[in-house]
Amino acid sequence: MALVVVLCAVLGLRAWNISEYALTPGNATYVAPLVRIQGLATNPHTDKIMLTDVYLTSLSAWQRLTMEFQSHVEFVPAGDLVEPGVPGDELLPQGFLEMNDSKQAAEVAAFSALGWKVPATPTGAVVTGVVAPSPARKAGLAVADEIVAVNGTPVDSRCSLFALLHPLGPDTSVSLGVKRAHVSPTGVITWGRSTTIALSTGSAPSGIGASGCAGVKGVNRSWIGVSLEDGFSYRLPATVSINTSNIGGPSAGLAMTLTLIDELSRGSITGHRTIAATGTISPNGAVGAVGGVAEKAVAVVNAGAKVFFVPEANVADAKSAQEPGLRIIGVASLRQVLRDLRNMGGAAPVAIAKPR
Repeated sequence: MALVVVLCAVLGLRAWNISEYALTPGNATYVAPLVRIQGLATNPHTDKIMLTDVYLTSLSAWQRLTMEFQSHVEFVPAGDLVEPGVPGDELLPQGFLEMNDSKQAAEVAAFSALGWKVPATPTGAVVTGVVAPSPARKAGLAVADEIVAVNGTPVDSRCSLFALLHPLGPDTSVSLGVKRAHVSPTGVITWGRSTTIALSTGSAPSGIGASGCAGVKGVNRSWIGVSLEDGFSYRLPATVSINTSNIGGPSAGLAMTLTLIDELSRGSITGHRTIAATGTISPNGAVGAVGGVAEKAVAVVNAGAKVFFVPEANVADAKSAQEPGLRIIGVASLRQVLRDLRNMGGAAPVAIAKPR
């Protein structure tokens, strides 16, 4: 009888999912084979710049127990991965949207570093999360949808959307112009033409802070239940595609930027050295912190790289992995990375095609 009880308990643990995830070392992948640039001359050298990723696994209670004493595992509460009120089913599309944004920022940062001016056009307010329940969820708004109008008035940023919704009270009927996003199973995002979505505003929950937008003062009276970012369109001097199938999140930004600069430059910015990098990138070249850096350090060593660029805020995380022979360099900007590479024997970035 005791044996049957134990078996039932174990089977129950296997099926009982908990609100926790495991981060484990993923892969260090050469970026150059993923990149295609059309419209400008590129350098055929085969420099090796790696992006790094981690595996994110939703845990059952049994998996949590069996992984407790494994090395290079970080346990993360589900609440740390999504905003309050945003359901876990948005985690995957959010990751793909972050990767899409990261690729766009990498392209802008790379061309700017090489001397091109990259004009930007604001396009709307992009949905990054939808609270459940909420008016937006009920109306069918989803991650990556771009709101471009409110009751026929154009919207070109999150603040312009807040300015239009702020004066409205609860239970107000609103017509939103929305470019619906299609997120493929592998993470490719495409947007359709603007369509109309009707919803009725709700009462603003307690605890919601100010929008942070100039000209939008006081507490919101109504609420639709979305988090937002500004949408932009950039005019690049070439057509760039980066195949990041099934990879989500923003942490490949720095590695993608360095690869684009390397391919568009006359010399090898790495000095033909194998390097790895992790960190977000902004269009102006700022490098930001990411998660899972200790696990990424393990993947980097497994792939044979000896130099690992990480955001300054993550240096301690990378060193905690205690991987011998790995040089960890903390950085805060693209300019700093390029300077460090030159100090290691890399060439200064000089565009093959003269920037116009």
